[in-house]
Amino acid sequence: MDLVSIETEEENIMVEAVIKKYNVYDLWTSGRLCNFHGCEAPHLQPKNINGWFWSGSGVTIPATNKTAVGWTDNPWSNTGFLSQFVSKPVPQPDNAEYLLQKSGVTVEACMAVQNNWYGDGIEWHDTACYRTKPFMCEDSDTMIRVLKRKHPNEIF
Repeated sequence: MDLVSIETEEENIMVEAVIKKYNVYDLWTSGRLCNFHGCEAPHLQPKNINGWFWSGSGVTIPATNKTAVGWTDNPWSNTGFLSQFVSKPVPQPDNAEYLLQKSGVTVEACMAVQNNWYGDGIEWHDTACYRTKPFMCEDSDTMIRVLKRKHPNEIF
């Protein structure tokens, strides 16, 4: 299994329903900022807008600054921690921890779904990857193929 990749609006609605049902404060997804070697490709620039992908599936996440095709709204929050320090909302991803710590050590390169942290409802936020959070997993087609090869007599 991999952390959940929320590739459709229907999957996003399902994740939101789980968060509401179990009153989860936040949870990890497989959303990841491409901020390592190999991420210099033009289609990933600018990084904070086009450089996000689902590490569980390898699928690129649509631009963070607009609503993706097939979605009725943009799931990235329109506010966050940085909004407390300025007179207008700062949309996600905002890389707040990196910007505020001034040492440049921790980039908010992972994605969580947060439950109304900033009065914004259940929305996507970038966050530092070292944080402790509950998580949601999903079956991985790649892993199921590996299991089928290793255990041909089992049903998956």
